[in-house]
Amino acid sequence: MAYKKFDTALIHGGISTDERTGAVNVPIYQTSTFKQDGLGKMRGYEYSRTGNPTREALEALIAELEGGYAGFAFASGLAAETAVLSLLHSGDRVLISSNVYGGTFRLLNQVFDHFNINYTISDTEDVESFEKDITDDVKAVLIESPANPLMTVTDIRAVAETAHRHGLLVIVDNTFMTPYLQKPIELGADIVIHSATKYLGGHSDVVAGLAVVKTKSLAEKIAFIQNSTGGVLPPFDSFLLIRGIKTLAVRLDRHVANAEAAARRLSEHPAVKSVHYPGLPSDKGYEVNKSQAKNGGAMISFELKDNYDINVFYESLQLITLAESLGGVESLVCHPSTMTHAAIPEEIRKKVGITDGLIRLSIGIEDIDDILEDLEQAIKASEVE
Repeated sequence: MAYKKFDTALIHGGISTDERTGAVNVPIYQTSTFKQDGLGKMRGYEYSRTGNPTREALEALIAELEGGYAGFAFASGLAAETAVLSLLHSGDRVLISSNVYGGTFRLLNQVFDHFNINYTISDTEDVESFEKDITDDVKAVLIESPANPLMTVTDIRAVAETAHRHGLLVIVDNTFMTPYLQKPIELGADIVIHSATKYLGGHSDVVAGLAVVKTKSLAEKIAFIQNSTGGVLPPFDSFLLIRGIKTLAVRLDRHVANAEAAARRLSEHPAVKSVHYPGLPSDKGYEVNKSQAKNGGAMISFELKDNYDINVFYESLQLITLAESLGGVESLVCHPSTMTHAAIPEEIRKKVGITDGLIRLSIGIEDIDDILEDLEQAIKASEVE
């Protein structure tokens, strides 16, 4: 059954129990193949690349949560994105938001370019500017909102309406928001993708990717690509991801409350030059984000003033961990220019505003006083005399 309340669907949605034994958790079907009762007589499964009951439960769950027709689980977010972009053909072009995850840029710039699939960086914040970038070879648009790492906000409804008038496929990376905070399919997206490693998993213990499609036609195409290319999520990782999703609502409520407090503190701090967080009323994307998302999420980026040494800032943090990734229960910090977005050429980073001084924070669920104290002492330590 479909549950009316999202928090209930997180726990009971999709395939949440084992019919044969009554187990309240879906078992880990750690098998590569399945017995057949005769030629052409299968019990629903034949080979775990093609289909596995644990993975199937996860795929049904994410489809229900995103309000899509079908879901697909992959070995990483980039594997999910690769499968989705494989819908394109040689000579096609995709428009991408002006700041996207560095791995997305690398995938298009250094892998799909081998197959004559091209991209154009577009200002999706400005719908009129975005529409001007639509040429005859453009077949899709890939949006991140809020975008990584500058937290820029795209009006998904407006871009989707414009894109669909031109016959484009609308793909939205919903990693930062998750379906708890934002529902891209309801806003007009055709496909939603996730690095499920992040908030959906939530505990920094699994690498996974998910894709959800709006229609049966897209589901058939992605299912074929998933099976043919084989980048599927293993059963144990599928189990871990289902377990993580069960607590998504309670975790994100705490993540967001902490992020809002941290963003306010940083925006008022005399050492801080700028703060990028769509949950702040002063943020340029605040109103659009408010119209399509529950709140501003838990990702923040900011810059310190010139008389602060960011190297010392990173080295001085004691609670907040310098590491790749985001969305785990622990607070993480990264330097986009040399970490998550290092694959983007310097001239492009500068053009879109990803400066060498930009700091990205993934706010965890620790006590907010400890988070703020750690930020304060690291900022103080980094001041140049």
